[in-house]
Amino acid sequence: MNVKLSTEQKIKVLNCEDLVRIMQQILMRENKIGRNKEHFWIVCLANNNRILMIELISLGTVNSTLVEPMEVFSFALQKRAVQIILVHNHPSGETEPSEGDNYVTDRMMAIGKFINVPVLDHLIITETSYLSYLEVGLLDKIAKETSFDLTFKKQEEFNLEMEMLRYTIEQNRQEAEEKLAKAQKNAELAAKKEVALKQLKDGISIENIIKYTGLTLKQVEKLRDKM
Repeated sequence: MNVKLSTEQKIKVLNCEDLVRIMQQILMRENKIGRNKEHFWIVCLANNNRILMIELISLGTVNSTLVEPMEVFSFALQKRAVQIILVHNHPSGETEPSEGDNYVTDRMMAIGKFINVPVLDHLIITETSYLSYLEVGLLDKIAKETSFDLTFKKQEEFNLEMEMLRYTIEQNRQEAEEKLAKAQKNAELAAKKEVALKQLKDGISIENIIKYTGLTLKQVEKLRDKM
């Protein structure tokens, strides 16, 4: 789910505090019940570190959330993000990363590196505090000790995953293009009908209206009958 941002929130991320402040504002939009669930967001950044989009990828339970690379990177690639920041909250109020948090970070970093959309940071936030993997050195540590070896069998697995990702993106792109084309067609038709209606009121013949607007006889007669 795309997170709506105010003009003030569409910032250039210069440090962790900038983004943490925005993410805590987003978290506080939720009611108390909502804030008691883990949320996982992806922040897509342009090459100048300006926020392109913040997407809520997953909403989980009080202590876990399910995150799949395909969901994360499909949004990043669609928005042509140069790099991304992972963000999730801990309803417990503690910012200590879990093994699961580290695993997700490791996996996303490996795939991000593979498709050239690097993970810049992973933030764990609460209502009042945060932890940055980059600031505390965890990002470098995970990169050096990664369990994801992009060779041999792992390479094949990632290739398959990336093919599925590319297919999903292409499907989404086609769907978006079809919706846009339909919307444009509807807008053009509405404009033609508006012109035709005015011409009918001005007493212009149906034959000339059809020639001028390109509408069918049935469409013009239907407009006339509604007058």
